[in-house]
Formats: sequence, C-alpha cells, structure tokens
Amino acid sequence: MNLRNVALVIAFFAIQLGFSQSKVSGRVLGENSTPIPGANIIVSDNAQTKKGTTSDFDGNFSIEIKAGGIYNLRITYIGYETYETSIELSENQDKSLGNITLKASFESLQSVEIVGRKRKDYNSDYSFSATKIAIKNKELPQAVATVTKELLADRQAFQLTDAVKTVSNVAPTGLYNHYNIRGITQADDGQVVNGMRTRQYYFLQPITSHLERVEVIKGPSSVTFSSADPGGTVNIVTKKPLTEKRSEISIASGSFGTLRTTADFTGPLNESKTLLYRFNVAYQDADSFRDVVKNNAILFSPSLSYIPNSSTSLNVEMIYNNAEGNLDRGQPIFGAINGAYDINSTPITMNVGASNDHYKTKELMFMANFNKKFAENFGFNAQYMKQTWDEDLAEHRVDGTAVDIDGNVIPTLARMRYDKRQQFWETDNFSTYFNYDIKKDNITNKILVGYDATRWERKIGAGFLRARRYLTVNGGQSNYDSSNPGNFQQMVVDGVTMPVPAVPHFNLENPFNGARNTNAYNLAELTIPANLTTSNGIYIQNQFKIGKFSALINLRYEWFTDIFDYEGDEQEFKTNALVPRFGLTYEVTDNISAYATYLEGFQPHTNTVSLSPTAEGFFWGASPGRFDPLESSLKEVGAKGEFLNGKIFANIAFFDIIQKNILLGDTYDLDNLTTRGEQRSRGFEMDISGYVTPNFQLIASYGFTDAEIVEDAIEEFIGERIGGAPKHNGNFWGRYDFMNKTLRGIGIGFGAQYVDERYTWYNPTYASDRVLLPDYTIFDAAIYYKPNNTGIQLTLKINNLFDDTYWLGGLNPSRLGPGAPRNILLNATYKF
Repeated sequence: MNLRNVALVIAFFAIQLGFSQSKVSGRVLGENSTPIPGANIIVSDNAQTKKGTTSDFDGNFSIEIKAGGIYNLRITYIGYETYETSIELSENQDKSLGNITLKASFESLQSVEIVGRKRKDYNSDYSFSATKIAIKNKELPQAVATVTKELLADRQAFQLTDAVKTVSNVAPTGLYNHYNIRGITQADDGQVVNGMRTRQYYFLQPITSHLERVEVIKGPSSVTFSSADPGGTVNIVTKKPLTEKRSEISIASGSFGTLRTTADFTGPLNESKTLLYRFNVAYQDADSFRDVVKNNAILFSPSLSYIPNSSTSLNVEMIYNNAEGNLDRGQPIFGAINGAYDINSTPITMNVGASNDHYKTKELMFMANFNKKFAENFGFNAQYMKQTWDEDLAEHRVDGTAVDIDGNVIPTLARMRYDKRQQFWETDNFSTYFNYDIKKDNITNKILVGYDATRWERKIGAGFLRARRYLTVNGGQSNYDSSNPGNFQQMVVDGVTMPVPAVPHFNLENPFNGARNTNAYNLAELTIPANLTTSNGIYIQNQFKIGKFSALINLRYEWFTDIFDYEGDEQEFKTNALVPRFGLTYEVTDNISAYATYLEGFQPHTNTVSLSPTAEGFFWGASPGRFDPLESSLKEVGAKGEFLNGKIFANIAFFDIIQKNILLGDTYDLDNLTTRGEQRSRGFEMDISGYVTPNFQLIASYGFTDAEIVEDAIEEFIGERIGGAPKHNGNFWGRYDFMNKTLRGIGIGFGAQYVDERYTWYNPTYASDRVLLPDYTIFDAAIYYKPNNTGIQLTLKINNLFDDTYWLGGLNPSRLGPGAPRNILLNATYKF
C-alpha cells in the first residue's frame, strides 16, 4: 500500500487552501421554525471563487472566508425554494446572519428523477421506482429500505454486496451479486437499474461510485418490474445532474493489493441552468484474499439533463463498465467422510483456478427519460434503456468428487472441468405512461395508465470449448461407470487405480494454482443456441387519498414469449399473467402511518435458468418456457414513522410470502418435470436510520424469517429451511463526529453484522447434499479526519475488526463463499 503519494497529494491541497480570515454564520429554519440539517450553503465572490458547507443538526452553519469584500450567499435544500442574498465583509470580520427561514417549494418533488438528490444523510424519504412515479416512502404501503451514497461513502462500500449489508432480511448467498431476501433466494438473472431490468450474469460485483442510492423494494414487485423475485428487488439508482456545481475526487489504497480512484463532477452548463451535467468515473485494481482471484474494473458514466421549463424535462445517461478478473467459484472442501462435511478441511483462501484463467465482461448501457406536463394535473413520461453485455471466460472449476476404479470417492481430490466461453447479450427496455391527478378538498386521486416492453436476445455466435468428466478408451468424455471400468482409460496414482480425468484432478492437500497447459485437454466444441425473449405489459394504477386514509391499487396484464434457438430450429413458447396489488395506508398521526398490502408476482422459468437448481437441465439445452410461470404472493402489514422533525426514519413490517410452480422432478428428465414445488416464508423486520444528535447518525435493522420448503423433489427437504435463508439477521452502523474544540474534525464509525446459520442453497436432484454454515458476528470500524474548511476527508476503514473466520454463504460443498479476513482501506476525498 503506497501511502506516501496519498499523503503528498493531501498535503498539497491543504497548503493551497491557506488560512481563513473572516467568518459568516447563521441558522437555517423551515417555515414552522424547525431547524433544517443538511442545507447546502455556498458563498461566492465576484471572481466566482466558492466556499461551501452544510447546516448541522440544529440548522447552524459557519463558513470561513479569506478576505473582505462583497459576497453572494446561496442556500438550497430539497423541498424548499433557493435563498440568495448579498453580504459585505471587512477583513477579519465575523458576521452572524441570524435565523434564515426557507420557503417551501410546491414543485420540489419531481414526478420522475431528472435532477439529483440534494440531501446528504443516511435517509431518502421518497422512491421513484416502487410505483413508477415519485411517492413519499411513508405513503407507500410496502417496505422499502434505502442505502444512500452518504452511507456508501462512510462505510467505504465500493461494491453492491457491501452496500446492502445494513438492510433487514437481506443476506448474500456467497461471493456474488446474489441475495436471499426475506427467506427467498433470488432466481432472476440481471439487476434493476433506475427501475428498468437488465440481463447479465451475477458473478463480478458492480461498482457503486456512480450510484445515488440502492433501494431494496421488499416483496414481489411484478406490478412495476414485470418478472420479479418474491422476496424483493434490488434497484440501483444512478446519480443525476445537480443545479449547483459540485466536484469530488477520491483515491484509496488497502489490503489485497487494492487501488481505487473515483471522480464525480456535476453542475449547470449554462447560466439559466436549463442544461445540467454529471460525470462519474471509477477505476479499481484489486486482488483478493482468495488464491489467484482479481477484480479489476473501470467505469464511465456521463449524464445530461435538459429542463427548459417547469413542464418539460429530459435526462440521458450512459454507463460503460469494463470488468476483468477471475470467476471465483468458491472454496472447495473435502468430500463427505461418514456422511459429514468439514468446512475447515481446506483454508478459506483455497481456489481451484489457474493463474491463466480469466473472466472479462463489458457492459454498455444507454438510458433516456422524457417527461412532459400538458397541464398541472396531466402528464406523460417515456423511458428507454439499451444494454449490451459481452462475456469472455476461461476457467477451471470443480465438477464433482474424484473416484477410484471401483467408484469409491477419494475425498482429498476434486474432479475438475475446464470451460472457455463467449457470449453476447442485448437488452432493450421501453416504458411509458400517462398520469392524471384529481384534487378536491381533502380528496386526491392519482391515476396512471402505462405500457412496458422488454426484449432480451442472446446473440448468434455464442459458444464454448469444454473438457470434463473422464476419458473413454475411444477418446471421448463420459461420466464414470464403475460397472464398466474397461470402457475408460486408467492410471495409477500413489498405488490407487483410477479412471483418467479429462482435466487433471485438483489435490486439496497439495494445491497447485499455476498456469495450466489447456492445449493438452481434449476440448469439445459446443454451441450456445441463440435465444429471444419478449415481454409486454399494460397496467393501471390508482393512488387515492381521503382524509387520513389512502389506497394504492394496481392491475397489470403481462404476456411473455420465449423463442429458443432463435433463427435456427426455433421452439416458441408463450405465457401470460394478471398481477394485482392492493394497499391501504392510515395516518395515525402526522408522523406515523400504518399500512396493509397484498401483492402478487410472477417469473417465467426462462428468466431463472442460470440460478434455479430445478431448471438446470434447460441450461442451453431447451426452453423451460413450456411451463406455467413461477407465481408468488405477499401479505404484509406494517408501520412507518418520522421522528425528531424528520431526522429519524423507522419502519416495522410483518409478512407472509408464498412461492408456487417451482419445477419438480429429475432435473435432466425434462419431459417429466411438473410445477408442484412450493416455498413459504413468514417473518418480521425493523429498520431505523437518521440523526440521533447533531453529530451522531446511525442505521440499524433486524430481521426474522421462518422460511420453509413446502413441496420439493428431494423428499428429505420438505419441512426444512430454504437454502441460503438465515432465521435471524441484525445490522448496525453509526458515525459520531466530535464537536469539542480539541477533537473537532475527527469522527469515528462503528458497525456490526449478525447472520444466523443457514444451508447452502443450490441443490439439483442429482446433488442433494447441503452444508449448514455457522452463524457469525462481524465488526467494522472507521476513523474520519476532516480539517475545517478544506474540503478534504481522510477515512481509515477496518473491516472484520477481530479477524473472524466466517462464510457469507455457499452453493454446495464444493462452492462455499468465505468472508474476507481483517482488511484495511485508506481513502482520501477532496470536495471542491
């Protein structure tokens, strides 16, 4: 870790900033005389030299200025009109402006997200994706947990799995961008970006530097997202341009050879502020605690917003994400001895990959959003997304346990396979709606009618080279049959006769991760058939409010087409679904609301092929679109509250989820599969976040799930816990900034995460062994140093403070996902 260069850069910035000579102070209040924390205060001179700060918990602020003169003071905060005034200062003069009252803005909450969020805390009190248009979270009859960019920065959560750790009832299932939410393990490919579904594999972790927030929308959200997982949907929201100039550069270095840098620039491009821009860039070069694993990435994300008037807005943005590393298939452990697995039989660093393996993905995404108000109560919105995704893979991975010539398992050897694969995917999304609002006395009625369309194509030209299983005497590759050993080539190792594998076994007692001569493998050439899936949906939504009661009613009709071997020997399948949502909210007080909701969801089996064990047999071999889609339902009641003048947000929810139509039968006997599988999850959860005191903010959560397999092809699983689902999980993170004169500018952060024991989750019918992973409690800590009036912050983050050994999750006994040992990251951020 090269800290010398970091220190020199920080020292250079500090010297350039010099010393202040005058001070301007004041207090920012709302119309009801309540303090406004987090308001943005900018002081600029005639040369457009700017200094800025934010108001504290009590609305107080102070800015030090180098010299006397005439200055412009500008105060902004979401939900309020901009306040501007001129002030005249003499050198070494301190000036108090007293109380400054901001006026509420009636156009503050955008109907769609075109301009970025101005708040700078752990809370986001609205969502644009849960109902297509902006809605206050306290008015939404559904649980939504939000991780803001401020929390991401304080926790140094550079990747998505780190971002969602603080959310109740969300647990990673292993080393990938994949989660168990409310007891149900995700089955849908891709992720949701700005409310629109993408398609790509989940192996390499997405970078978070260009994100405004991460939303976890609990329950099956098919009414808004079409195909959706029953437990919940993770929606990542990108940063949008701001009307004020902000710039930020960050550099970081840490354990496992980690080097990172990010930059974020935003502001107006013209004096009228009708044209705004934002540009984010990030670069990471990182190894891992895991053997021969890298995770390198570069990201560019430019964005433009055009807002010529209050009735018209347009936002366009692009994301280019190029990732290069290794596909980490997880920690293999010794084969079962006397029916039991020992998760400590191999070190958590062990990986079966070779140094010449690689995993490269390139993603390009274009998004456009147009919004037009024809009248104050009548509007139109259209949104489009284009995504291309390319994959280039070369990997060694475990293919099962090795056997001797009699078919007996050799627990210290892992049978291997080698894949060299390329794929090219293309996704198009289109969404449009009209909205009409009716307001009369204490009655409001917001009606929305819309249409969504999605098109995903796996392009012609995809394919792979593969070596696996055992070599036959005629040079072929086959599963070993101990009743016919003469059909297989044989070898003797340490006195043990065994069939010759197509790829040399990996010795768990004496591992080798150097470069391997793949030219010596007998590679089979296989084609990945092209595929086309299209989905169309029409929907109506009505949100109406009478006094303290409000209701949210949705109805969506979706039709789905899957064409396997597109433009070849096509197999076409069609299905449809009618999806309702009914929600009711009651304002118990001005700050507390109670709600109840009923939701239904669906997932075509085509969307779950790469993640659902029961659909594995269709992987590149056929289409599961012939079956009725997965169906799910949610019953939920809960309460939401805002306390301390909106500084603290809290919610509690009780839920009951049922998922049906899971495929049952022999995974590879496609003709005899049936849709009789069922899972159920019940539980409750609590989340709280915000400022407890002016210098202490926190986020905390707890979740409980009783997640049960009701019907399954593996009989011994019936009545058992769903794989990947912990019964309990709890999270906490807090930041405290010292306010006394001696320690001012110094802050500390502390966090803890508890995850209960859970089973590995990937169990097709031919591999029913599950491993019970132990519970764990992990502590993290951070130290912050922010010299006054410099714009610089240093962060020292320590993850896994007490260096505990733990497992995030796992697919099966040969693919466990261990957590990282103690690691340190030093970050320097300069805002100007």
